[in-house]
Amino acid sequence: MAAPAPFNAADIKRRMHGAVESLKHDFAGLRTGRASTALLDPVVVDAYGANMPINQVASISTPEARLLQISVWDKGLVAAVEKAIHASNLGLNPQTEGTVIRLRMPDLTQDRRKELVKVAHQYAEKAKVAARNVRRDGMDHLKTLEKEHVISEDDHKTKADEVQKMTDDTVKEIDAALKVKEAEIMQV
Repeated sequence: MAAPAPFNAADIKRRMHGAVESLKHDFAGLRTGRASTALLDPVVVDAYGANMPINQVASISTPEARLLQISVWDKGLVAAVEKAIHASNLGLNPQTEGTVIRLRMPDLTQDRRKELVKVAHQYAEKAKVAARNVRRDGMDHLKTLEKEHVISEDDHKTKADEVQKMTDDTVKEIDAALKVKEAEIMQV
């Protein structure tokens, strides 16, 4: 049987950081009344006989805080981009002028803001679960290394404490990101 791979703290840290980055990406897609190009990330356009992300057929910018501007590169795709925006159920109404499509961000009601906060909490919990899964994998790997006599019991305890500290730091980072997003959503 092959010897287990050595313990790699940098890999655990990278995977936990990945959970935080995924959370930030999820948060960017939450509509807070402020325009964000990430809001259109899930929009897929039927272009040239294939489904393509909107950012592959147009450039997206935010000229104002509550306005998204989409500049479609091929005039023939303007209708397809409009159709994709309507089909995405983002609740946005495209206004078209030639190859430029403008999307105004509507005001959010208080009830909708509360719903968005709940969604943000779900995203944060998903990220915490991902970080805890990375911790569990790290701890299991340490147990295997100790059982195979690759590391000592003291090394196991030291490295386990290191993994736990990385997990605690990641959870704090997730909570901080959630607090910022919650404040952004509830801002009147």
